[in-house]
Formats: sequence, structure tokens, C-alpha cells
Amino acid sequence: MNALADMPTSAPTTAAPDRGTPLIEVRDLRKRFGEVEVLRGIDLQIARSEVVCIIGPSGSGKSTLLRCLAALETYDQGDVRIEGELLGYTERNGRRVRASQGEINRVRRNVGMVFQQFNLWPHMSALGNVMEALLRVRHLSRDEARRRAHAMLETVGLAHKADAYPVKLSGGQQQRVAIARALAMEPHIMLFDEPTSALDPELVGEVLQVMKQLARDGMTMAVVTHEMGFAAQVADKVVFIDQGRIAVTGKPREVFHDAGQPRLRQFLQNYFDRNAFWTQGADEVGPA
Repeated sequence: MNALADMPTSAPTTAAPDRGTPLIEVRDLRKRFGEVEVLRGIDLQIARSEVVCIIGPSGSGKSTLLRCLAALETYDQGDVRIEGELLGYTERNGRRVRASQGEINRVRRNVGMVFQQFNLWPHMSALGNVMEALLRVRHLSRDEARRRAHAMLETVGLAHKADAYPVKLSGGQQQRVAIARALAMEPHIMLFDEPTSALDPELVGEVLQVMKQLARDGMTMAVVTHEMGFAAQVADKVVFIDQGRIAVTGKPREVFHDAGQPRLRQFLQNYFDRNAFWTQGADEVGPA
């Protein structure tokens, strides 16, 4: 039996994304670290309410791409446009120059990001962690920041943990607080960089459930993930990156079931081999 054909796929439960002006548009994106070219000409568009899952082997450039979309890395060539505005650079006297930090912050103001690590303030409660940026960046009153923070904790199912400190929260709960913190800023776009990779397997599901609900609610999302089941079930589009280039892009069924590109097939087969329990001799080693 072909393991690739066994991966479930189902259409997202949201309405079809608006295919107008993309919220994110990337053209010929290139990024080097010293002599190593990590991104080698990436072209990508993400429409409003679209969920794009980015997969690929470690070191292929997935996280670097996401960090460029959030202006956490300075890209060397190409364009990144957020809601039609150039991110990271500006045109001056016919030349492209690095934008000021204030201009960068303005363009990315509607982009939220969730990282592999939770990056919570250990001396603040869950509520305090969510409130902090609302107070310092959005300059909300303390009462309004508290109200919004409570609402976001409720969204991720943690209203009852508002007064708990990170040390008293599980890894899954900490990551859900991190998601609530990003959502509190009312982003138009959410970026997730392997948000379940630091979690114990038993805690992965609670974070994925929150992300699935965001997708159902129409949030535009770019997700770097090794959770193939999540990508198969939730994504509108799956992007496979290998050696700094997009090798394959398509709907989940096209990528997971009809993978014709040899490198993609090898990657997916390696994934299934690592995650298989057993395929032979189950009557001897497994339950009857």
C-alpha cells in the first residue's frame, strides 16, 4: 500500500479565500548568511483568509522565509509586500534603501508571529503577558488592555489560567498564551514557525485545535510545520521548499496524494517511515 495515498485530506471548512490583492506577495526573495544562500529566489502569494502550510527538510529555508515576512531578517534581494506595501525598504531618489525602523513597524503592524519557543515573560501571569504589548505598543488603557487580553485567553481556552505564571503552565498552554498574545494585537496575518516542535506529543493537539479554529474563522495564515496531518486537513495551499527554492506548490491532495516530484516524494516517504508504528508482523508485536 502506498503510504502517501493514506494521508487524509479534507477541504477547509471556511469559505473560499478572496483571490483579490494578496495580503502577502513575495517576488524573487533572496537571503544569504555569509557565503551560504539560504533563500534562492522565492515567489509566493498568500490571499486573504488563505492558509498556506510550508513544509520541507530542516535547513531548507522555511523559518528564514517566515522571518523575512515578519521583518525579523533583512532580505538581500527581491520584494516582500504586506497588504501591497514594500516591507523593509523604501525608494529614495530612484534607489532602494533600508527603511527606518518606524516605517518597518508601520508596514508590519498587522502581522502576528508565533515562534517555536514560547518567549513568555516568566515574571508575568498569562494575562500580563497578553496585556504587555497592548499597553506598550498599542497604548491602550489598562482596563481596555485587560478586557482584550481576557477575551483572547478565552479564545484559546485559557481564561481560567489568566492569573497563572508560565512556570505553572504546560508547554501547550504556554504556546496557547503566545497565540493569544499575538491575536490580541488584531493582526490581519498570522505567521507560525513550527509552533508545536517544542511540545511533548500529547500537547500538540491542543495547539493545533486553536489553529484549526483560527482557520475556520478566516484568519490568513502562513504555517511552517512538520505536522503533515494538519497541513493535509487545514491548508488551502501547501508549499514544499528544498534547498532555498519552492520545488512544489499546490492543494493538499496534489502535494500529498499525487506527488510526482522525486524530492518531494522522498521527503514525504522519509516522514512516513519515521512516523510509522509497524507495517509488518503486527500480529506478533502488536495487539490482536
